[in-house]
Formats: sequence, C-alpha cells, structure tokens
Amino acid sequence: MQHYQRIRDLREDMDLTQEQLCKKLYMHKTTYVNYEHGNCKVPFDFAVTLAEFYNVTLDYLAGRTNIKEKFIGDRMRKFTPPPEIKQFSPEELKLIEQFRTLNKRNRDRLEDFLEILNENQKHTS
Repeated sequence: MQHYQRIRDLREDMDLTQEQLCKKLYMHKTTYVNYEHGNCKVPFDFAVTLAEFYNVTLDYLAGRTNIKEKFIGDRMRKFTPPPEIKQFSPEELKLIEQFRTLNKRNRDRLEDFLEILNENQKHTS
C-alpha cells in the first residue's frame, strides 16, 4: 500500500475531512491534498507528526507493515499484572494484537458484538 493511501485511510477512519485535519495540524489544505493524492512526497518531519497524531508507527504510515502500534511484545513484557490476574495466554495476546490493527469504527463494532455475546451467554448459562 502506498503511503498516500494510508494517510487517507487513517484520516477517514477518524471520520475527519481534509479541512478538519488541516485545521488540527495547522497546515494549508492544498499541501495536505498533494500528500494524500501522492503528488508530493511527505516530508519526514510531517510523517512523524502524522504518526504521532494517529498513534501509529512510521512503518505503518509508509505501508511497510499492517501493524499500527509499536512493539506490542515489549509492552506486554513490561506489563506486570496484579497477582490476582493471570498472565495472558497466546490466544489472548493474538486477539489483542488483532484488536489494535482495527480502526476505531471496527473496534466499536467488535465491542458491541462482544457485549451481545456476553449477554447471550448470561441467558444461556
């Protein structure tokens, strides 16, 4: 995936128009549109700004990976749960990694679906 497609998708995932994003980032719309259409290369410092704004890695922004968040394994190793909480299983870690690759809209859908499943499980138990 080209980086300009990725920055458009990230913007759309946040339900932002180009104008809204440009206001948030204090930039001229024409400049941003040229980046999003692939007419101009995104300068490194602006790529860093976008990665921070969207909370994704530069590799994700550049289309080099489909994993949005940084070093999940390192984060999980640093996480020390309270004694009453057991460690995450490999299946749970995989679900967490998959969840983190979803856009906000799909995260919300998944959370709604999980609520439905939990309610159904309560009624069948």
